[in-house]
Amino acid sequence: MKIPALPKNETDRLDALFSYDILDTLPEKDYDEITQLASEICNTPISLISLIDPKRQWFKSHHGLGATETPRDLAFCAHAILEPSEVFTINDAFKDDRFFDNPLVVGDPHVIFYTGVPLVNSDGIALGTLCTIDHKPRKLTESQINSLKTLAHTVVNLMELRKSNIALQKTKEDLENRNKELEKFAYVMSHDIKSPLINIMSFSGLLKTDYSSNFDDKGKKYVDYLHQSSQKLNTMVDGLLSYYRGDRMLSNANETFNMSELIQSVVSLLDAQNDSKVSYPKNNIQIKTNKIVLEHIILNLLSNSLKYNDKELIQIEVDFSEDASFYIFSVTDNGQGVKKEYWDKIFNLFTTLGDKDRFGNTGTGIGLSAVKKFVEAQGGSIDFYSEPGKGTTVKFTLKKVK
Repeated sequence: MKIPALPKNETDRLDALFSYDILDTLPEKDYDEITQLASEICNTPISLISLIDPKRQWFKSHHGLGATETPRDLAFCAHAILEPSEVFTINDAFKDDRFFDNPLVVGDPHVIFYTGVPLVNSDGIALGTLCTIDHKPRKLTESQINSLKTLAHTVVNLMELRKSNIALQKTKEDLENRNKELEKFAYVMSHDIKSPLINIMSFSGLLKTDYSSNFDDKGKKYVDYLHQSSQKLNTMVDGLLSYYRGDRMLSNANETFNMSELIQSVVSLLDAQNDSKVSYPKNNIQIKTNKIVLEHIILNLLSNSLKYNDKELIQIEVDFSEDASFYIFSVTDNGQGVKKEYWDKIFNLFTTLGDKDRFGNTGTGIGLSAVKKFVEAQGGSIDFYSEPGKGTTVKFTLKKVK
């Protein structure tokens, strides 16, 4: 018996094999169906998907054989992987000097005939073989060999798919952990910042209202700057916290509710004054989606339409329609509008255009970014159209759920 040599690229080969994280995994139907089909095509009692690790050949699937592994030194497959581009065939092991006295030949499972197609990945590395075995001498036809090659290619595709799924799952877990860390960071920072910030806001407000007579004009200006800056920082902290808590909002269950009533409740929250008019569908429209997310989206869009408006009478119109797959919303106002060159930036996190709202404040660049995040998480899309001096329309869709 001849012990198989090690491939020249053995270190790289083992690294590649281990990267699939497949050794010692449970049987899987897809692999078992391939070995069953290989035996039927070749009319042989045994077919195996064999992977060669440092000390053994391990069978991901073993049709017609009870064993799940054998020593590498005895493995026909360990010889087969030495020539990755070739089909390895032994028509009669008793007539081959390498195998005539091999324990797997003279004893169970009596491997007399063997044909193995190397399982070669995209880097040209042989991981193991798809092989078929008989207890008597024989020879496969060209058609049977070609079929084995096709099946071997399918095995490699399954392994690549497994590797991709593992990578995707790891990426998903990494992202989830990162999001949790970001949310925790945002919460801790917000909590640690909020307490002293509230004190700054309170004392600066107190200085402004009760002690302004004690300051000269320059001192009054500094107090105003201090108060305005603390208010802006407070708004940004609240926005950050809301943004990073968004994933928690997205986890809420979908529910059926009256859309018009939801919009009405949002309008009442905004406490729109007599100089504004918000119109929306008043009829009984029942929809099923994430209610809290939709409420947040509508609240943010209506709030922007109210704040960034320079007209004597603020007019906002909320429209709704639907098709077979999506709920379709639009919010149109007659506000300041945005130049076209800024349209593709409007939803970027922390991006502001520098425009002040009707109260003299500048935005944080968080709200619309959160809106886009929520819309896309609900399987929808969002579009933006605006004309300076005439107003803005934001159209978004939410995917219907059963």
